[in-house]
Amino acid sequence: MRRRDFLKAVAPVTMLGGFRIDALAQLPFMGALQGAIDNDHVLVLVQLIGGNDSLNTVIPLEHYGDYAAARANIAIPQGKVLPLTNNLKTGLHPALKGLQGMYNNDQLAILQSVGYPDADGSHFRATDVWLEGADQDQYLTTGWVGRFLSTSYSNFPAGYPNADMPDPLGIQIGSVVSTAFQATVGSTGMAVPADTAFYDLINGITTPAPDTPMGNELTYLRAIARQTNKYAAAIENAASKITQQQPYPDTSLGAQLKTVARLVAGGLKTKVYFVTADGFFDTHGGQVNPGDTASGGHAKLLAALGDSISAFMNDCKFLGINKQIMGMTFSEFGRRIASNGSVGTDHGAAQAVFVFGDSAQTGVLGINQDLSGLNSQSNLYMQYDFRSVYSSILRDWFCVSPDDVSSMLLKNYQYLPFIKNTACNNTYTDLNNLGDRLISNSPNPFTTSTVITFKTNGGHTLVQLFDAVGRLIMVPVDQDYVQGTWSVTVDTSFMADGVYYARFQNQSVQQVRTLLKVHH
Repeated sequence: MRRRDFLKAVAPVTMLGGFRIDALAQLPFMGALQGAIDNDHVLVLVQLIGGNDSLNTVIPLEHYGDYAAARANIAIPQGKVLPLTNNLKTGLHPALKGLQGMYNNDQLAILQSVGYPDADGSHFRATDVWLEGADQDQYLTTGWVGRFLSTSYSNFPAGYPNADMPDPLGIQIGSVVSTAFQATVGSTGMAVPADTAFYDLINGITTPAPDTPMGNELTYLRAIARQTNKYAAAIENAASKITQQQPYPDTSLGAQLKTVARLVAGGLKTKVYFVTADGFFDTHGGQVNPGDTASGGHAKLLAALGDSISAFMNDCKFLGINKQIMGMTFSEFGRRIASNGSVGTDHGAAQAVFVFGDSAQTGVLGINQDLSGLNSQSNLYMQYDFRSVYSSILRDWFCVSPDDVSSMLLKNYQYLPFIKNTACNNTYTDLNNLGDRLISNSPNPFTTSTVITFKTNGGHTLVQLFDAVGRLIMVPVDQDYVQGTWSVTVDTSFMADGVYYARFQNQSVQQVRTLLKVHH
């Protein structure tokens, strides 16, 4: 077994102050702060494992009839949908009272239809794509957080910890470290079972390692574990400073977020925390109770999510750290528009993402998609690339320069205005007012060709054409333009009949146009 493969599977876990912490401070990308993130901002990543059903999470009230028709056996009753302040088009699942309160308290941004071209329906591959920040057919050995941290920090472990940086830069609450933290300079984490004598390892009290290849790996693991001891005291000290917190729900996520709040309030300089939501969101069957679709398995998952995040933000305010916190939720994919015959939903593509915190620019970014007719038999199309979310967080929360962001994410991605400009003194556009129609086509429906017309404000302009399940068919436009209205003729003779989507992107603005290919 290669060392890299071995270390992906195991990581030293320590028990500190009564809770488990995966210490990532031993990683080679931990080093001196280089200015790009010289603020006290903290990012909390919340993973929803299994593929969350976005249409029953963020409900399109303006298209409620089509929504209910597409999923009659699981649709949330219109009267039970939670309304949002100053937004009559969109509501939340009735179990998300915690998030509704945060939205109405100016602490929540909702991002519609976040995904990537050619979305993969495999749990494993789709998860890798999101954690790595990769294309569907791009297999990376690094994660997006790891690239961010390894670019921003250098020279570890020589001379560390020290007075300027006494703490780990990343912490996962749990027993397995996410591959999001992987960096080119080394492994991002190791895991050992909870009953392993971790303190014996870090203090060098061990039985001899066998003289085998696995024994060599064990020796290396023990050396890293001893190094982690340098950070154990700092983590214990931070935890011990906090003796009073606000109540949390009795959920796994609540316990994890309580730990995060405790460590941040205790003074740790850790930049990124990773937590996992309760349960498995793979709701192929039994998603709702047939007699009451507002209840059931999915409702319990969402209640645990919303109540835990709401309690976390309430605790952060009590502890005086609410201005430091930005969080985001994500899953590996969304689910199909139409429900299945098992009172559930099958694997889909794009999903809704929540960004929370005092610096979240409250609003709904993106539109409620047309769910009528043939559209109801497809996936939600991608409105925003998930790496645009990462890019905007790096730019507007950690104040990384646009050029460095492009380097960290390997490409230049659309900037999305969901963080208040006070975070890094950048500018943003009102989430609910992104302009008039910017892309159209004629004829529509079409047969062998159509003319796509788009209006750009100048600079880089992109038009992508996707099929109904989210596969990227072609890129008719991908270049810089001067401000104005432009047209391009697209050959569609090779395309099968059906619904397609043309996605327009110009700097921070995007729109999607529905197209229909028909017989002669």
